Order: sequence, then structure tokens, then C-alpha cells
Amino acid sequence: MKHNNHKPVLIVDDEPIMRESLSDWLGSRGFTVATAEDGPQALDMIKDQDFSVVVMDLRLPGKDGIKVLKEAQEIKPDLKGIIITAYPSVSSSTRAIRVGAYDYLVKPFAPEELEQLIQKVTGGGTGVESKPTEAAAAAEKAIVSMMDEKRVFPSPQDFSKVAALRSIQEYKVLYNWSVADPEGFWGHIASQLEWDRKWDRFVEYDFKDHPEVRFFLGGKLNVSYNCVDRHLKSNRKNKAAIIWQGEPEDDVRVFTYQQLQHEVAKFANVLKKLGVKRGDRVTIYLPMIPELPIAMLACARIGAIHSVVFGGFSAEALRDRILDCDSKTLITADGYYRSGKVVKSKDGADTALADCPDVNNAIVVKRLGVAVNMKPGRDRWWHEAMADPDISSVCEPEVMNADDPLFILYTSGSTGKPKGVLHTQGGYLTHVYQSMKWIFDIKDDDTYWCTADIGWITGHSYIAYGPLSVGATSIMFEGVPTYPNPDRFWQIVEKFGVNIFYTAPTAIRSLMKEGEGWPNGRDLSSLRLLGSVGEPINPEAWMWYHHVIGKDRCPIVDTWWQTETGGILMSPLPGAIPTKPGSATLPFPGVEPVILREDGSEVGVNEGGYLCIKKPWPGMMRTLWGDPQRFKETYFSQFPGYYFTGDGARRDEDGYYWLMGRIDDVIKVSAHRIGTAEVESALVSHKSVAEAAVVGMPHDIKGEGIYAYVTLKAGVPPGPALEKELKDHVRKVIGPIATPDKIQFADGLPKTRSGKIMRRILVKIAAGRTGELGDTTTLADPAVIETLVRGRV
Repeated sequence: MKHNNHKPVLIVDDEPIMRESLSDWLGSRGFTVATAEDGPQALDMIKDQDFSVVVMDLRLPGKDGIKVLKEAQEIKPDLKGIIITAYPSVSSSTRAIRVGAYDYLVKPFAPEELEQLIQKVTGGGTGVESKPTEAAAAAEKAIVSMMDEKRVFPSPQDFSKVAALRSIQEYKVLYNWSVADPEGFWGHIASQLEWDRKWDRFVEYDFKDHPEVRFFLGGKLNVSYNCVDRHLKSNRKNKAAIIWQGEPEDDVRVFTYQQLQHEVAKFANVLKKLGVKRGDRVTIYLPMIPELPIAMLACARIGAIHSVVFGGFSAEALRDRILDCDSKTLITADGYYRSGKVVKSKDGADTALADCPDVNNAIVVKRLGVAVNMKPGRDRWWHEAMADPDISSVCEPEVMNADDPLFILYTSGSTGKPKGVLHTQGGYLTHVYQSMKWIFDIKDDDTYWCTADIGWITGHSYIAYGPLSVGATSIMFEGVPTYPNPDRFWQIVEKFGVNIFYTAPTAIRSLMKEGEGWPNGRDLSSLRLLGSVGEPINPEAWMWYHHVIGKDRCPIVDTWWQTETGGILMSPLPGAIPTKPGSATLPFPGVEPVILREDGSEVGVNEGGYLCIKKPWPGMMRTLWGDPQRFKETYFSQFPGYYFTGDGARRDEDGYYWLMGRIDDVIKVSAHRIGTAEVESALVSHKSVAEAAVVGMPHDIKGEGIYAYVTLKAGVPPGPALEKELKDHVRKVIGPIATPDKIQFADGLPKTRSGKIMRRILVKIAAGRTGELGDTTTLADPAVIETLVRGRV
């Protein structure tokens, strides 16, 4: 395709070969081209000639290209600029956009890339024709999406003007660099951490025959050092690292970075005294108390692999995880508070250890001071072990290979053997470090609070490793959002002046149910950024969060990721990316998602499909502990060459991603595949509904029908009239095909202690298979099951 531009293009580069090659290529494509070798020559030419576009190298003799571009645009305000560089960085890319550059290209690039970019700048086409999708052939294999959320919320100006990234163009420049040159991009990010030895090779991977991923090969570092010791050389030494709030109001403990380092080093020496060595597995079964991150960091310091088991899990779940990773050391507590009740952790630990004869050391934290059984020769109190005179507060960090194991975290909620997801050192830390900086826009004086439990990946990445790696101040909370009152979260926000608040849609919906009076009775003016994690957030909950909690001035980062991904893969970057209620928006730089049909072809706009990732990213899991075959079958067998997330998604006309729930939760109604998340979202958008869960049920005619469990807002009575109203509402919002066949009104839903709904139980109740419910010990409130079984319709 030849171009006949009336205005010439100016190439400014001090490398003759680059000038000539770009000039020759663009000339052969019909452009009129002039060249300059430095800034002064370029500025003289711009004064005398009318150029449409200037292509400016970043590093010019005497003055950088961004400054030259700024001066050029002062001479000719309509001049469009493109910065090119072989030395990219985050700071130069954002600086280029802020002075008015249209884009930022990383060398080496194909001349066709520059040609297409110039065409965009000048308003021409790119010569690329869109290909029609084979809609009819794909219809059977597509996941139907009928939601129509059109509201867009730009980032508030007051937020954007001080954000790390401030415009969609800044995001696009970084994203384009990250996928065109992942080694340069991630290498630039990783170099902000402290390495004992820089890596030799960036990545080796195979997503097909023998799935394997390795990053920063040859690199050496210590995660504990980077999260703690590194900050002691700066003014963060006496800054609060962790502010812990117990369930009782007066239980508050604060650890500065100096104090945290002292505790971590001492406990690392306790572990070494017990004989724990590099590569050994250490199981941590603790509630949300400061000793939990201290134990994790101590393991990382000496090269031991920690396996944190959620403190609310049953003795059986703990036993299975200890046995699977062959752990010989357990760290637990006497107990903790939960909604005003005392939960005895040590009792559950003792039951588990009865079947784990190889565990020869158990360290017990005295949280409550309640009487517990201490087995001589195996059990030792934490405080006594730490007080031993030979336990020094100096412990040199073990130098670890970048791809040595850091931790195992078992996925929950499935039947059979748990999956031990393995994460490693350098890649994982790089990912959570940078996502913490950009997604949460963390400032040095911020107080950040993620309400998750460290027993889940959210707590690993965004309570422990992420915040500490950037030197943040984090809140840890032992209790629940509604005890002693439904304003407990908001009371803590007010008490500590929380600036960044990150919680789950389940918590948001449960607090919505309590009404606006509780948050409105607290001072939430310190908040500047809100986040959502754990599942897709329905637009109704998003709007309540935005309006009632954020007072219409706080951006919301709706984050999508998984235990397996290590860190966030999709999210708005606040200040840069406009948000849409219910959408995770765009991929994090360095992440290349694709949505596929069942046959492996790419879906069309707003067509639901299977969410996959094209290439590895540093934070991704490396394997399933002891089970490489399951690793391959679960994540790489259905779509060879891609990482399959197990989630359904669609992409709208603006390129925004909308998560549609787990593929396993898709319901096939009369040959239409419907994502449960959209039906749930439609139900919750009704003024009477607080929460909804939708599953499939056997149907004689349609194959599968839709069974909805609905929890109503306080004071709303259930009944046939409301049932009909809700069915009509779904029909209106989505369409007749998504109308629930049955609606069961329920006081509560079966949830794990992390707030996730256990859908397998709901599926069995809906199908009448109430004798096959399986293990329910991980439920927050097992009594809910009996009520649901009795109320089945």
C-alpha cells in the first residue's frame, strides 16, 4: 500500500545506518522524508519546513530526544512526535508521552511498524482488512454474552495528576514495549531489586510437549533481603511495615522495618537450630497474626520452602497438605478470635499430626494464652524458642537461584488430592513488586490494607511480599468485616487513615446488604483508591463501592488473577485506564491474553470463550508440586501452546476484558453456553437482591436449566410475586434464554472462609444429590447446608 502524504516526515537519529534505512523504507512506501542527525539541525529544519511527523531518537548528541521534541512542538504545536530508542525505560516512556509524543517505539522494530504508526498519526489507514468471523459455525462453541454495560468512568483528575501512570497513551506505550521486548521490559523492572548476581538468560519455556517455565536463569538473590533489609539503607528503616489489628479493639501491634528484620532474622535462626535447611518444606498453620509473615520471610531467608495452610482449614486439610509436600516442621498457634469466639488452632494441628509421624518439630505461637496440649520433644512455644540465648538477631540471607522454589500454596475447593502450586524467587518477586507499584499506585506515605487472609494467594502477594518489597505500610486484620458491628472495616479505615483498600466482591455485597448507614457513619475521607479481588464484581456492587465507599472520587481497580498466576494479570492502572463497572479492563504490561473458541480459533468482539495466555510472565507458577503430569493436563493440554486459565471471558469493542466465571460453571441451555457470572450479575442488579449464585440443573427439554440461589436484602420478604419479578428482571436485562427455571430464596450461601462460594455443593443440592455433598469442613458456616437442603425447590 503506497501513501501520498502532502507533508514530509522528519527522521532524527545520530546513527547514519538507522537514518538511511528508515528513510529508504518510508520513501519506497510513498512518503516524503527528510533526515537530521542531531537536535539543533532538526529544530532548524522544523522552523523552515512544515512536517507532519518527527521520528526522534531518545539519545541524541548533547540533548535527549524528548527535550528536542518538546522544543519542536513549541515551534510547531501541530507537529506529531514518535520517540524511538534502543534504551527503553519506564521513566523515559512516560516522560515522552507527557511532553506530547504520540508513541514510543523500542529498537529494533520492523519498518512496517513505524509505517503503520505514522499512518495512525496522520489519520490514514493501515491497509489491514478485518476478517469476518465464522459466526454461524462458531455459535455452538461460543459462550453467549448478553450483558450490555456501557458506563465508563475516567480517572479523577486529582488522582491522575499525581499517579505513576497518567493516561491511556502512557499505558499503551508501556504495554507495546513489554510485548515487543519482554526481555528488555522485565529486565528493566527486575533490575530495581537487589541481585547478588545478575541473570545470564531471561527466559526458557515450553507450553506444548513438556511444559516448563524458567526466568532469570543464572540470577541470584534473596527475597527476604529484598523485602526487609533493603529498606534499612533508606529512610524507611523506622517506617511502619506492618500494623496489626486484632479482633479485640485494643489488640494492636506495630512493626517497623527495623523491628521486622530483627524478628525475621531471629526466627530464621530458630529454624536453623531445628535443623531446617535450604529446600526443606515448612508448613505454616497460623491465623492472621504478625508471626505469619515473619515465619514466611524467615523461611525465605534461609532458603526453606514455606507451605501456608489457611488457619480456618480442617485438620484433614492440614494433614493432606503436610503429607503431600513431605513437611517435617509445623508452625501453628494456640488459637485465635473469630466473631467473638475462640478457635483453638492447636487442637486441629494435633489431630492432623497424629497422621504425620515425620513431623518432628512444632512451634506454637501463644496468641490467646489458652491451655493446649504440648507434646514433649516435638512442641515448643515460639516465644521461648526466640528467647534462647544462642538465638542471634543476625542471620545472613541465603543466596538463592532465581528459579529456586519460594513457596507451595495449595488450591482449595476441589475434590481429591489438593494441587500444590509452586512459585519461585526472582520472577515472582519481580511481578508482585511492579504490580504493587502500578496497580495500587503506592506512595511512600500511604497506608494500605488488603483484607484477605495470608492463607490465600492474595495475602501472599498483596499483604506479604508485594507491599514489603516496595516498602509500604500495611494493615493486617485478624477479624471479620461484620463483628462486632457491620462497620468494622470502616472503623479500621477511619482509625488508621487507610488510603488504599483492597477487598473481595463477596465482602462488598455482604456489607451492601447491611445498608449505607454503617459506612456513612464513619470518616472515609482518607481513601484514595479501592480494589476488588477474588471473583468478577457485578456492576451493581461496583457502583455501590464507587459511590458509597469511594464517594465518587476513588478509582476502582478490579483485578483478575489466580493462585497459579502469582500476581495480577488484568486490572485498570489507576490514573491511566478509564474503568467500566464489572470489567477487569486491560492486561498488565507483559501479559498477552487471548480468548479462544473450543476449536482453538480466536473469538470475535463480545463473543465469550476460553481465556488463555500466549506467553509466560515472570510471576507464573512453575509446576504442581510432585505432579508434572497434572500440571500439563490442567493448564496446557486443552490448548497446546497456550496457558489455559480455566476461566471464560469476552472482549468488548474497546478491547476491555470481561470475566464470565469458571468454564466449569458454564451452563448449556438449549445449545447456548451461558456464563453463570452474567446471570448472577443480572439478579444482583435488582433492588431487592443482596447476593446470588447460579448453577446448572438437569432439564428434560433444554438439557440444562438454570437454578438460582438468591439472598435478599435486609427487610425484604421472599415470595412468589418476587420470584416472578426476578425472572422478569433477568429476562429484561439479559434475555429469555437466561431466565432462571427455579429460584430458591436463601438466608446464606455455602462459602469458604476466604469468601468463595462452594458451587459444587450448590450443583448437587439443585440436582437433588444431597447425599453426595462431600467434604464441607472448609466452610465458614456448615449450618448453611442444612438450611439449603430443606429449602430446595
